Amino acid sequence: MMIIFIRVISAFFTSICFGIIFSLQEKKLFFAGISGAIGWFIYEVFKFLNFSGPSSYFLASVGITFTAEIIARKLKTPVTVSLIPGLIPLVPGGGIYYTLFYLLHKDMLKAAEKGLESILLSGALAFGILFVSTIFGVISRLKKLKKIKKKLKKQPK
Repeated sequence: MMIIFIRVISAFFTSICFGIIFSLQEKKLFFAGISGAIGWFIYEVFKFLNFSGPSSYFLASVGITFTAEIIARKLKTPVTVSLIPGLIPLVPGGGIYYTLFYLLHKDMLKAAEKGLESILLSGALAFGILFVSTIFGVISRLKKLKKIKKKLKKQPK
């Protein structure tokens, strides 16, 4: 249990460090760190429950994107401000590295295995983002439509 806590704190600080690289303001840095920590916590929980790697990544990216959408509305900033730093701890950089490593050492079987794994994990991250962003987009459009309908009802005929 302690190792999960250490990993979540590490994800928090990793997201903050990437937020610094992206020149985020102090208040936004904290929330970017929160988004990364929440994402990593969700990933750890579902890996502990024996979910597959891609499904754990999908659910973690859903959590990160949901958090980023909420933060964006509260702070009145673009979603990417906390989304991108929050996703950084989950990016399968090691898998991409080992894919190239095995390619350079002409071990095509291991390269294909690592490459496919990296593509699946990256795709799971992308689909999680797409899923939540679509839901928030639909909700936003429905609210705008509701406002327009109210204005039309108030106008004299």
